[in-house]
Amino acid sequence: MTAPVRALTGALTGVLRELGALFSMALDVVVGMFRRPVQVREVVQQFWFIASVSILPAALVSIPFGAVITLQLGSLTAQIGADSFNGAASVLAVIQQASPIVTTLVVAGAGGSAICADLGSRTIREEIDAMRVLGVSPIHRLVVPRVVAAMAVAALLNGMVSVVGVCGGYVFTVVVQDGTPGAFLSSFSALAQLPDLWVGELKALVFGFLAGLVAAYRGLNPRGGPKGVGDVVNQSVVITFLLLFFVNFVISVVYLRIVPAKGA
Repeated sequence: MTAPVRALTGALTGVLRELGALFSMALDVVVGMFRRPVQVREVVQQFWFIASVSILPAALVSIPFGAVITLQLGSLTAQIGADSFNGAASVLAVIQQASPIVTTLVVAGAGGSAICADLGSRTIREEIDAMRVLGVSPIHRLVVPRVVAAMAVAALLNGMVSVVGVCGGYVFTVVVQDGTPGAFLSSFSALAQLPDLWVGELKALVFGFLAGLVAAYRGLNPRGGPKGVGDVVNQSVVITFLLLFFVNFVISVVYLRIVPAKGA
């Protein structure tokens, strides 16, 4: 076996091993959510921390994000003579796709990196090993509250980002593109449906789970001391982004296959 083949085989084996360990930890976290005692205080503290570092960036990012989507779709609908559907297209794009992604990117970048750094520093100080020696589960005591808090923040921020993004798109449509407010609102109400909102919230919950899970997993497995903690923080953000877009594609395909479009 040549050196390149051995290197490729070793890299593939390492990736599969990491995926298996991440999946195993995900199962432990899901089971830990239903175990007693419930770490209510820790969940509230983590929720407040993640929300405090994520709410302002999410609100600021959602405005240009919604405006860009609206402007781009507005120019496309104008080219094909479907100006009256600009509102529906832009609002559905924001609610179904943009809002959960923007929300989770902010949660993973701000809250997830902090979770990873906190658990990584605890690990290199051997606090996690001490908990295991004392018979305390780090998954139940530390990871589950952080994952639950990330899911709750992602779900709530998703609603805020959706409202801000839709309002920003409405303002830019009316002001910049000289659109009609009535046409924007009527096309939205004609084509949008309640499942569009539910799928956005479902995505936010799943993405928040992934953001908290990956951050906790990498934080519990640093290598190389303090430098390793910095490395796993960067890795957790990158891995979360990759999983985010892949899972978003899967959920979107399943939703569009199962739920028919309004009026279809």
